[in-house]
Amino acid sequence: MAKRLGGLALSFVRPEAATALWRWREVLFGAGTVLLGLWWAATFYGAVAWLGWVIVIGGAALIAAGIQRSRFRIPGQGPGIVQITEGQITYFGPLTGGVIALSELSRIALDPSGNPAHWVLSQPAQPDLFIPLTADGSDALFDIFASLPGMRTEYMLAQMKRTDGPSVQVWSRDSAFPLPLSNTP
Repeated sequence: MAKRLGGLALSFVRPEAATALWRWREVLFGAGTVLLGLWWAATFYGAVAWLGWVIVIGGAALIAAGIQRSRFRIPGQGPGIVQITEGQITYFGPLTGGVIALSELSRIALDPSGNPAHWVLSQPAQPDLFIPLTADGSDALFDIFASLPGMRTEYMLAQMKRTDGPSVQVWSRDSAFPLPLSNTP
């Protein structure tokens, strides 16, 4: 029976290869976009050639964003399911679970001591929510985390490589950089 991955039947591709292709899908799409733009820029003249260069720039941006997203996705099938609905993070796990509103999120930590490592999401007057990095749907947390004011994405991705040590704070609402209210000093 054909394996379905992202709506595509992949019976002719080994499961490990299909998983790797799916993990790096944005990078591959960006590379294809760059190649299309380069082809247009080299083959055509005038406005189409200029449009080709714009497409190359867009493809390069897709590659850069795709690399970060791919680094965030941890291969493996961990326990539980993560769902993001209208600014609310929900985790359904085999032993624990919970809900946290994005507006109430006060701290994000990474605990590499678990197997697998866990995100620790905190909110005032509530117990912490522990989400395994490999939980089904946990890759959707990247967009949520990246949208937080003051989140240092590269720092977060670097901490995800750690395999031991104590829990480390990745983001805190108290230490977040305030967003400017206007362009005036």
